Amino acid sequence: MLCVLIMAGGVGSRFWPQSTEKMPKQFLNLLGEKSMIQMTYDRMRKITDDENIFIVTNKKYVNLVKEHINGINDKNIICEPCSKNTAPCILLSALYLKKMYDETNVICVSSDSYIGEEDIFIDIIKKANDFVSGKKNAIVTLGIKPTRPETGYGYIKYEKSDETPNKVISFVEKPNLELAKEYFSSGEYLWNAGMFIYNNNSMLDEIKNNLPNEYNLLKDLPSITDDNYNSFLNENYEKCTKISIDYAVMEKSKNIYAIPSDINWDDVGSWKALERYTDGDNEGNVIKGDTRVINSHNNVIYGNDKKIVLLNVDDLFCIDSNDVIVIGKKEDLGIVHELRDKI
Repeated sequence: MLCVLIMAGGVGSRFWPQSTEKMPKQFLNLLGEKSMIQMTYDRMRKITDDENIFIVTNKKYVNLVKEHINGINDKNIICEPCSKNTAPCILLSALYLKKMYDETNVICVSSDSYIGEEDIFIDIIKKANDFVSGKKNAIVTLGIKPTRPETGYGYIKYEKSDETPNKVISFVEKPNLELAKEYFSSGEYLWNAGMFIYNNNSMLDEIKNNLPNEYNLLKDLPSITDDNYNSFLNENYEKCTKISIDYAVMEKSKNIYAIPSDINWDDVGSWKALERYTDGDNEGNVIKGDTRVINSHNNVIYGNDKKIVLLNVDDLFCIDSNDVIVIGKKEDLGIVHELRDKI
């Protein structure tokens, strides 16, 4: 069988001032009428039944999850007591699923990415699941075919061949522009989208081998009674190291494979990314909210409850939240989040 794990515990600080610790990015309607987590959940419902879709999130976001995913069962929400990055998060989730299913494959995705070609995405997931079912120690990642020399993503170097999945050679950190241009032109690299398909028991073995301290802290969770589960988890999860699954497992394992994927993916990691997926008007203005534009061009407006009027201005951005309005040059959209700690 195949379970879906949606990771939804992040704060999404790059989307400040709209994204805050109380209302993170995954619960915002950034690309339409639905929130990012609703879009992700709807996408994954095309792969499996609701009862097999699990959301792992910080305990303080449980009520938000229930608000956005109508009718979700409590058992399908996995609670992190605190934020410890993706490796402890996936370990906790794998142990939680182990308690429910002796054997299952898992597709692990983030709650706040955009995928434009959903039918192609689903076909790739099915192919990856078949591969993992036949080669249980394999971890398959969807590597995105680059469309530009991007410095905001990590990269995957892989062995090119006519047969996929392809063996992964290495994971590479976010490069500077010069390196990104080299990766892009070489054709030997994919963007690391952070989407993985694996056998749940094999992932537990990988974490046990590569992150033994964290594994030993939490390994007894499947056998803990319901009455003692939360106290055991709260006490031991706090002791886990903050570390990503890339550092903990993917960069060390010899069993990683990639499927080059052309699915129009974006992690929508900054305000600037919205321009790629939001239609502009005839004057190049990208607008969300109640906004009137008069003789103004190439602006980015993200409104909230207030009416916004632009008059005779070009190349600006305006972001309105309940707490603050930020206005600046459009070229500085990528650094808006840096203001958060200064204001």
